[in-house]
Amino acid sequence: MAKLKIGGTWAGVLEDVDLDSWTVPKLREEVARRSNCSPDSISLICAGKILKDDDATGGHGGNGNLAQVGVKNNSKILASRVSPQEGNLLRQEIMAEEERSRRLSRLRAAATALAERHADGSLPVEDFNIEVEDQSGKKVRLGSETDQRAVMMGLMLHAKGKRLIKQGNYKDALEVLSMGELIDNVPILQIDMVWCYFMIRDIRWLSDAGKRLEMARVGIERAHGKDSFRLRLLQGGRYPELALHLRLDLLEGVVTYHSGQLDKSRKALDSAKAKFNQLQVPDEALSFLMSMGYKERDAKRALRMNNQDVGSAIDFLAEETTKKLQKQEEDIRRRTEIREQKRYGMTPLKKAVDLERLKELVSIGFDKELAAEALRRNENDTQKALDDLTNPETNSALQVHIESRKRKRQKQATETQIEKVVHMGFERSRVVAAFEVGGTLEEVIQRLTALPEADHTAEAIQTAAPDGSASSSAPLPHNVSEMLEQINDVEDPLDLSKAEERDVEMEDELSAVIVKTDALADYDIEVNIEGEAITEYLALIEAAGSSGKMALSR
Repeated sequence: MAKLKIGGTWAGVLEDVDLDSWTVPKLREEVARRSNCSPDSISLICAGKILKDDDATGGHGGNGNLAQVGVKNNSKILASRVSPQEGNLLRQEIMAEEERSRRLSRLRAAATALAERHADGSLPVEDFNIEVEDQSGKKVRLGSETDQRAVMMGLMLHAKGKRLIKQGNYKDALEVLSMGELIDNVPILQIDMVWCYFMIRDIRWLSDAGKRLEMARVGIERAHGKDSFRLRLLQGGRYPELALHLRLDLLEGVVTYHSGQLDKSRKALDSAKAKFNQLQVPDEALSFLMSMGYKERDAKRALRMNNQDVGSAIDFLAEETTKKLQKQEEDIRRRTEIREQKRYGMTPLKKAVDLERLKELVSIGFDKELAAEALRRNENDTQKALDDLTNPETNSALQVHIESRKRKRQKQATETQIEKVVHMGFERSRVVAAFEVGGTLEEVIQRLTALPEADHTAEAIQTAAPDGSASSSAPLPHNVSEMLEQINDVEDPLDLSKAEERDVEMEDELSAVIVKTDALADYDIEVNIEGEAITEYLALIEAAGSSGKMALSR
């Protein structure tokens, strides 16, 4: 038996406490009884941690004991009294924080899963590929598959962090960016993290912020060249980096101000102010571009990235429109390719059939499906595939396998359709018999609804209940087209099983962020907050200088 030292609303020692059988609720009840108040008004803290009723059970309720939550013999426990409303509010805050933590963990797991599936050439589960591109849109391969996964995962988390920054969710953004930092430590990510520190206004991050900004400054100069000379060449004389450099100057000014280096701070802030003025869009130029049909946000972006030159901004907007159309065409083409690759199946190492190598084999006269199967079996080794295709025995085996696979897939497709029609309320034996006759899905439905025993009244037609049994609670649609729509709305059981293996919600959330990201997204910054901060800190420096002069004159 253990002793617990209680302080706060009731001070004393609880003796004969069985740590293996007592739970947090039981301890709370005992403290509440001795404090003459209700259990829901008692908050317990042990070793700096709030004791929650479901702590020892992973948040799922149950009978977790005190030993499991870290309470030991002679532990000191602080009991504080809160109103029932405050107690409920505290519990809600704890639950919200737990949910936030769970979502962040899921986000990291989803980024890991997406990177693993898309970095090594495996056949994607989705109808798209995630690929790393440079600013010109060219595909980039970075060393080994491990390197590619790391970079891909870092870029996904960075993109998600930037999206959270735009939404004003700086706390979560900082967490997500910290995850990305472990994988892809880039200068822009360092600036984004320090921006989160600044927006949270937490002075404790001051020393860390200074180190990060130093790394960012060195990294940007290495990437962009001295005075952004290299970037200017790559971007055809444009100025996409100006807003990013403004933010870097501002943050350096803030950090040096709070470190007492007023001269350095003023220099950095003056530099930031000059860039801020340079980024102010003239009303006439903006109105002119908008009169041409461009949206305000796109027009501002074009003018800022082209040093307010209207002609260059128009060229930029035209290029961006062309790139978007090319990207859409590329996405459609890639989705078509993925559907084709899925039809051929995966190699033994779960890679997709290489379509370029497939084209080579087809160009010399081989049947496309036969060549695809040969590549699939041989891990996309063209020479081995050729050997199989030119060998009569293996060629025959390839053809047998293809026909067998077609029959299997047709059977699976039919079984899926049968399940969907049964889900509509038709008797299984009648559905199977209708499909055995053959024909399209529409013909099968017409056949079922035309059977003499089918009663078309709402009372007689049954629909399937959630457990698979029949229920007459809802009528079937009265025409075939409505039935086909409802059948198409029924989820494919195979798709559902795949979804259960993946965190589809989080993966979709990440992929949606990637879709909205373009090559210049890192430089696309609205600078209104920066402008206000520059004015604020220059005023603080001025005030500090004035007070210093007054002290000297005395």
